[in-house]
Amino acid sequence: MQTTIHLMRHGEVANPERVLYGRLPGFELSALGHKMAFASAQGLRKEEADLALIAASPLLRTQQTALPAALEYDLPVTADARLVEAWNHFEGADIASNWKQALRPEHWSQFLNPFRPSWGEPYVQILARMRSVIADTLEVAYGREALLVSHQLPIWVVRSWVEGWPLAHLPYQRECSLASITSLVFDDYTLVGCYYWEPAGHLLKHAADLVPGTSEAQNLQ
Repeated sequence: MQTTIHLMRHGEVANPERVLYGRLPGFELSALGHKMAFASAQGLRKEEADLALIAASPLLRTQQTALPAALEYDLPVTADARLVEAWNHFEGADIASNWKQALRPEHWSQFLNPFRPSWGEPYVQILARMRSVIADTLEVAYGREALLVSHQLPIWVVRSWVEGWPLAHLPYQRECSLASITSLVFDDYTLVGCYYWEPAGHLLKHAADLVPGTSEAQNLQ
């Protein structure tokens, strides 16, 4: 019996100040982000995904990203805190436009252990909660498919574990673009495949926030 669990990253966020928003409330999708969410929902329908359930991180941007798929499949969106973004010491800072501020002496203690990492939620903790929600979803959606809408880092940690890569990494190495989908395929309860795809890839060239990470869309720019 085959079950597929799709891990989808949220679409582009309206973030004109370019702050690291993390778990901060109130950050919603941009107009382009809504288009990305719709494109990915249509991509799932085009692939004839047999969705049995849809769950998302409680944060606004992931709930909004899940909505087009929920409407397409006439399913409710369950909020699951295990899918939430990783906590980060630098939440609220405009790191993207002024990264040197992270090097101030008051922040030095945050860089003592980059393998944990010491500036945010430990990778092993992120993986544990993601594995937990995936295991529960496998039980509920057994023999069908499910959509879990989360964030780049939690999804990338899962993929790194699946592929046998180190959990510690550089952010620009992540292949998990906006509104992308990382799909886990199970034969009975055994994970037998993992594939990555970008149903909203044609929209990424218009995004103001394509990085960190890599994407097939970068070849279009």
